[in-house]
Amino acid sequence: MIVAAVGESAEMSGEASSRTEIDIPETQRELIEALLKTGKPVILVLFTGRPLVLKWEHENVPAILNVWFAGSEAGDAIADVLFGDVNPSGKLTTTFPQNVGQIPIYYAHKNTGRPLAEGKWFQKFRSNYLDVSNEPLYPFGYGLSYTTYEYSDLTLSSSEMKSTDSITVEVTVKNTGTVAGKEVVQLYIQDLVGSVTRPVKELNGFQKIALQPGESKQVTFTITDKALKFYNYELQWKSEPGEFKVYVGGNSRDVKEAKFILK
Repeated sequence: MIVAAVGESAEMSGEASSRTEIDIPETQRELIEALLKTGKPVILVLFTGRPLVLKWEHENVPAILNVWFAGSEAGDAIADVLFGDVNPSGKLTTTFPQNVGQIPIYYAHKNTGRPLAEGKWFQKFRSNYLDVSNEPLYPFGYGLSYTTYEYSDLTLSSSEMKSTDSITVEVTVKNTGTVAGKEVVQLYIQDLVGSVTRPVKELNGFQKIALQPGESKQVTFTITDKALKFYNYELQWKSEPGEFKVYVGGNSRDVKEAKFILK
C-alpha cells in the first residue's frame, strides 16, 4: 500500500499566513489522483495547521490520518498508528467544512430566525445553501478508530430538576468491533429558550473509556445548575427555568437525545 504524506507546509498556516482557499495544494491533489490510479490502497497522512476542505479526499481516499503539526516524536507516533500498534482515539476540536463558503462553521452556533427543518437538505426561504447542505464534512468531536462503538439506553434520573438539585445522565457504550479501543464519550446540553439566544449545543462534559471487543460499559454524567448558567442581558451569571435537551454521543452530530425541565 501507499502512505502519502501531504497537506500544508509549516509556512502555510499560523500568523500572517491566511488562505482564501483551504484545499490541499493542487499539485498534491494531482499526485494523490495518480497514486489512486495505481490500484493500490492509499493512506493519506495529513499535515495541517487548520481545518482543510477534504471533500474530494473523503470521497476518494480509503484512509486519512490527520496528524496536524506534531513534535519530535511525531514519526514514532504516526508509525504506531499506521502499523496498528496503537488504536487511535483522538477527536476533532474543530469543525471541518465541506467547502470554504460554509465558513464560519462551528457546532455551538446560535439558531436562526428561519432554521432548516431537521432531516431536510434544502427549503426555500430557510437558512441553507443552494449548492451544499448545512452539515460539516467532519463535525466537532469526530474521530474514527480501528473499532466501532454503539451507544444505547440513554436515561435521565429525572425529567425535572430544581436549581438546588442535580440530574444523573447514564448511557451504555459497547465496543462492537474486533480490537480493543478507547472512546471519548461526549455530553452536550441545549437550552431551548433563554432571555438571550442560546447555542444549539454546548459541550458540557466528556469521559474517555477503554473497552475490549464486545465489552459494554455504563457511563454516568451529573448535571447541576452550574452547567445551565449563562450571562443574561443584564450580565448576570444565572440559569433560567425551562426545557433543556441532553445529547450524548461520540461526536457533536451523532448523538442520543433526552429532555428535562428546570423548575
